[in-house]
Amino acid sequence: MASWNSTPLEVAYQVFGWIAFVSWSISFYPQVILNYRRKSVVGLNFDFLVLNLTKHSSYLIYNVSLFFSPVVQKQYFNKFGKDKMIPVAANDVAFSTHAVLITVFTLFQVIIYNRGNQRVSTICILITTAVWISAAICSFVAISKHSWLWMINVFNIIQVTMTVIKYIPQVVMNFRRKSTEGWSIGNILLDMLGGVTNYAQMAMQSIDQGSWENFYGNIGKIMLSLVSVFFDLVFIFQHYVIYPSKKQKTASKADVATNFSEPSEQVDVRVV
Repeated sequence: MASWNSTPLEVAYQVFGWIAFVSWSISFYPQVILNYRRKSVVGLNFDFLVLNLTKHSSYLIYNVSLFFSPVVQKQYFNKFGKDKMIPVAANDVAFSTHAVLITVFTLFQVIIYNRGNQRVSTICILITTAVWISAAICSFVAISKHSWLWMINVFNIIQVTMTVIKYIPQVVMNFRRKSTEGWSIGNILLDMLGGVTNYAQMAMQSIDQGSWENFYGNIGKIMLSLVSVFFDLVFIFQHYVIYPSKKQKTASKADVATNFSEPSEQVDVRVV
């Protein structure tokens, strides 16, 4: 496996990676805390949670396999060259492990807190079932041919697909409710920071190696960043521009009332 050519770039790689890990890991907690304070999960789309669990579980399988398995690493080097670096870092493994656990905990909150008339849609159930059945079939094929790298790439494709579609139910739900109440914007802001720094981490490795193999060698990681940032911008636009919270609206009305009342008070004083 190749080694780093530049110590500053290696340090930057580690720094960006762990910033991404901390940002993405913490990003789950504003929603968890919001659910706890409201004792309600109304406004949080359950399809998003189920698809998110499938996405992070697939990503965990990919990261753990490529980071720890010598057999998978050997097949990776045979495909991309022995002078290349493994495109999975320790922070990737740590993040995906934490993501699965905290998503399971959030689903537990769905069970114990008020959820109104919300439920997991039939479409989501069908998609999730089809994904795991497909993964099981591909695993059996890989075992018979010892195609371990191909198998984990299947899970990488699954996590990319889930990344693309998992946000859509929440975007649609916000649109139908004309509100983002119950959906934590703190989650989105931290998620966006994680996506940007994750992309920066990959760039540091590519610049050091003078090659972009780590991008198309781990298309899942790059798609994770790009798609996450895109939908984060959509949520930010929904929250702050299209559907501002009631508190923001109240504050705006109060400001307008104050602006109109001040001139009238001055007129009254002059008349007296």
